[in-house]
Amino acid sequence: MPYVNIKVTDEAVTVSQKRLLIEGVTRLLEQILNKPLSSTYVIIDEVSTDNWGVGGETVTARHRRDPPPSRRE
Repeated sequence: MPYVNIKVTDEAVTVSQKRLLIEGVTRLLEQILNKPLSSTYVIIDEVSTDNWGVGGETVTARHRRDPPPSRRE
């Protein structure tokens, strides 16, 4: 019984993108490990950028200083 936990920052991940992640990971485990779809669990945790750190600072702080390309004006 595979259990996959995907953690992403809570930055506009759509319902459609989450569905595609769940379907894709489930199919990948079926194809590579021969695991049945019915016993594969995929959990997506969305983590606040205040709670995700990179290089000693939060993602929120990094984005304030250097916005990602999709947020630049």
